[in-house]
Amino acid sequence: MTTPTLDLHADPVDLTAALVDIESESRDETIIADAVENALRSQTSGFEIVRHGNRVLARTDRGLDSRVILAGHLDTVPVVGNLPHRRSVDDGEGEMLHGCGTVDMKSGDAVFLHLAATMARPAHDLTLIFYDCEEIAAKYNGLGAIERELPEWLHGDVAILGEPTAGLIEAGCQGTMRVRLSTRGVRAHSARSWMGDNAIHKLGDVLTTLAAYVPRTVDIDGCEYREGLSAVGIDGGVAGNVVPDAAHVDVNFRFAPDRSVEQATDHVREVFAAQLAGGEVDFTVTDSAPGALPGLSNPAAAALVAAADGQFRAKYGWTDVSRFSALGVPAVNLGPGDPNLAHRVDERVPVAQIGQVADLLRAFLSA
Repeated sequence: MTTPTLDLHADPVDLTAALVDIESESRDETIIADAVENALRSQTSGFEIVRHGNRVLARTDRGLDSRVILAGHLDTVPVVGNLPHRRSVDDGEGEMLHGCGTVDMKSGDAVFLHLAATMARPAHDLTLIFYDCEEIAAKYNGLGAIERELPEWLHGDVAILGEPTAGLIEAGCQGTMRVRLSTRGVRAHSARSWMGDNAIHKLGDVLTTLAAYVPRTVDIDGCEYREGLSAVGIDGGVAGNVVPDAAHVDVNFRFAPDRSVEQATDHVREVFAAQLAGGEVDFTVTDSAPGALPGLSNPAAAALVAAADGQFRAKYGWTDVSRFSALGVPAVNLGPGDPNLAHRVDERVPVAQIGQVADLLRAFLSA
């Protein structure tokens, strides 16, 4: 396929549409990375540009006092008949751009690319990072590859990820972990159930504890984070006439960024202490990722909040801001689109919101 040509000087809505029409499911981002690299090389000046796999990195080095990182992933979830893009006008929603990736997160990428090409001398040095494989397992994440192999590219005073936030600043992110609580029993014919030991029944107290759990709400830098402990999967059973000898429930803990992964693990163990003490339930952490503190007291982050007229909120979901926070770089999520519409067949972004985010970031980067 011929590499499409992107016009970075075009209206960012049109640029979004052009990016959306380049299909880029995770692990198949070569064509869109080629298009982004070619456009940056031919339509911007003052940037060092590096291609690293299907990641495209660009940065200025004018010796300014601060550096702002603009980062966005190029991949999407699989297309489900929602390409090419289309536009609509609805009395309730206004003008909308529809298509896979409009929300998550090619509209954010388009804003970053447009600003790189149209801002002659921003008040900060800029680093742009467009990366692959964000929508699949963390081991494939392109930003993680950059962290391991080109760590100097992640140095900055503040990082902005173009994840969908409906045009509002969402600061930091909550951590996440998954825990498996397993039980063992003795298999038997259900007609003689007294000869067995039902593993599923042993999960009863675990589920009762979950149903009674009261999650914590915590305020950090004016952001209210709401924790949650939820059963997200349960499995057990052999056949319709067999007492099962094994069962498990998977529990997801979303925790505020003032807890470390270790503290979150200790908390979940404490919640199920009664079940674990009896030796009937085994506890295994199957996945975890730390949260990210909002860091809004940092001068660069505070300036971004000021450019947004002081409007911000907490990010409940986990995003790659966590990677920057772990490196000591304050990071926020800011992009067009309602995150509740991400990955849906009817994924769509308000056209006006793309322009609003571009204007907000232009004001911040110029100040």
